[in-house]
Amino acid sequence: MSRKGPIIIAEDDVDDRDVLREVFKSLSITNELKFFDNGQQVLDYLLTTRDSPFIIISDVNLPLMSGTRLRQAINDNEKLRRKSIPFIFLTTNVEDDAVVKAYEMMVQGYFVKENNIDRIREVIGLIMHYWKVCRHPNSQ
Repeated sequence: MSRKGPIIIAEDDVDDRDVLREVFKSLSITNELKFFDNGQQVLDYLLTTRDSPFIIISDVNLPLMSGTRLRQAINDNEKLRRKSIPFIFLTTNVEDDAVVKAYEMMVQGYFVKENNIDRIREVIGLIMHYWKVCRHPNSQ
């Protein structure tokens, strides 16, 4: 994890991507945002990049490879798991079973994607502040 590395966002909804772009801009977060349509694209990127991503923010419900399958693939790959990239779910899925499953896979957070941009800004601001100051095995 590099605090200056790119922020990986797995989100297939164009409107949600636009909201997230606006939120990160309004928070003056200067990390590059890298958007991916599905979990498989994120996994392919992580397996081939020399970048040291800061954080992964993923929807649960994604085409081709869901966010939960992406998280499991990262956990199953020793090289990726040892990078300890913080993995956060930001999703509309509020089912208790999904939350339990996410934490069983060692996610670092599960947040509901609100319909209110101010609330999304608040949540993203909290997440980013936490990981910017948190001690981490691979901090740079």
